[in-house]
Amino acid sequence: MNASSLRSIDGNLLLEALDGADRALLAPHAERREVGRGDVLFRAGDDVSHVTFPAQGCVVTLVVPLRDGKSVETATVGREGAIGGVVSQGYLPAFGQAVVQVAGPIIRIDADRLAEAKHASKTVRDLFVRYADCLLAQVLQSVACNASHTIERRCLRWLLTLQDRLGTPDLPVTHELLADMLGVRRAYLTEVLGRMQRDGLIEIGHRRLTLPDRRRAEAASCECHAAVRRHFAEVLGAVYAPGGRMVAVDAAEPDQLKAPSAAVALRDLAP
Repeated sequence: MNASSLRSIDGNLLLEALDGADRALLAPHAERREVGRGDVLFRAGDDVSHVTFPAQGCVVTLVVPLRDGKSVETATVGREGAIGGVVSQGYLPAFGQAVVQVAGPIIRIDADRLAEAKHASKTVRDLFVRYADCLLAQVLQSVACNASHTIERRCLRWLLTLQDRLGTPDLPVTHELLADMLGVRRAYLTEVLGRMQRDGLIEIGHRRLTLPDRRRAEAASCECHAAVRRHFAEVLGAVYAPGGRMVAVDAAEPDQLKAPSAAVALRDLAP
């Protein structure tokens, strides 16, 4: 397989972590497309026939819709991960809903083709088992956070998670979007954000929020964000740039995790 075919899965850290032989198992089945903000990739009850890998700059949120019309975020996935049939061996109905929060490219691979690659390669199989564990950790920590922590801390946790995936302090987030993610009324959230801005934790702009001081935001947030980052590092070999952005994961087994390559260090680890 030529280099251009293998590059069809560039832009997603999970897929980039695989070596050439394992990438060759998946690249012929990869389909790239652009998605827009607000696009719904699947709804509760849909048959999920593809695994979706957000690529560079794209962020998808997994939410659970409730009967009263509200929906609550359970996990935020960017180029470090995947959604839909991640651990299954084929098609399964979706429990929640996947909504694009930041527009960008995605890579889709048929769930059956991914299952075949897992069967053919222990490395592929192990990588997705470990990623599924990290995704579950994020969901469980989100549940605990929503049940136990103040709205201010929950808000910072979500904004820091988004910054980890985008790598910029300027986050394309509206009050309406954040209220939906946190499951609160927009008017109430606007009051909360006003207090946080007066405290210097955020800056409010047109259709965006800014974290002017990440260290201060981390200190004011609950432990949930740091706990999930630590689990990604320990289980998936996640590497973070100084600004917080996740820049690499490792396909090796946990006891063989290694430092990122020189190419990654030069490209992504600079402040």
